[in-house]
Amino acid sequence: MTPTAPTISELIAQERRLTLPHFGHDDAYALGGLLVSMARQRHAPVAIDIRRGAQQLFHAALPGSSADNDDWIDRKRKVVERYGESSYLVGTRFRAKGTTFEDSSRLDPGVYAAHGGSFPIAVEGAGVIGSVTVSGLPQAEDHALVVEALERFAATLAA
Repeated sequence: MTPTAPTISELIAQERRLTLPHFGHDDAYALGGLLVSMARQRHAPVAIDIRRGAQQLFHAALPGSSADNDDWIDRKRKVVERYGESSYLVGTRFRAKGTTFEDSSRLDPGVYAAHGGSFPIAVEGAGVIGSVTVSGLPQAEDHALVVEALERFAATLAA
């Protein structure tokens, strides 16, 4: 089932709601494992990347994914790093203005992609410290998979 496109206010609310109390190496492994499990259950041909700062803490490439997905991951992640917001939110903001990120951002689309699937990892009191990115599905589905995994992961931290 294809998720409906969230509004700007819904995307902002997701980011506020999904601020974590902490995030380290073990957390990246747990979140990455959760994403792999969810993707396998859905037979989703995705690649997954989790970063804290410049360090890659987790990467997985599931059957059906390719090196192209890693390129998309890099470009979507760079949008999160530059804007401090999800790649989907950044692209949605441009579309709401009647334009596209590619036409109006003045950034190289070979380096940046404001397509859904990369989400900031924000920690209480520290702000955005990294990103979690999925590539291989349509952008709304990439984004929804990341958000669902973060919601499940955040619930385990709160328990």
